[in-house]
Amino acid sequence: MQMNCQEITTPEEAAVCFALRHQVFVEEQHVPVELEVDGLDADARHFAAKTDDRIIATCRVRRIGSAAKIERVAVLKEFRRMGIGQTLMKYILQVLPRQGDIQLLKLSSQADAVQFYEKLGFRTRGNEYMDAGMPHYDMVKEI
Repeated sequence: MQMNCQEITTPEEAAVCFALRHQVFVEEQHVPVELEVDGLDADARHFAAKTDDRIIATCRVRRIGSAAKIERVAVLKEFRRMGIGQTLMKYILQVLPRQGDIQLLKLSSQADAVQFYEKLGFRTRGNEYMDAGMPHYDMVKEI
């Protein structure tokens, strides 16, 4: 399967990413829509993994001071466990440090995804907490 990762630049592609997130978080994981649609998308950069004809994974990145926070990482169910999330994350990890003044990458990981992010160089910070009814850990990676 041919796949490429890119930053989303059109409203049409952004709408597809938002629909993908709705499917994964609201429909599959039962996250309340008011938590998924938090009003912060306009201030974020959005990224996607695409096959020739469709977006199959997405995430957003927000700047918070000298840190970049990676959020809303979602892969369509039929494409999970195929390395697509890892490919998208590796792309982001290459793009973000080029910003120069970013010193820290942050994310909030669902507990069952901690090992996935550890393989990418992230480390947990602090204790487990609940978010949207699911256990999470804050994770960081210094640049």
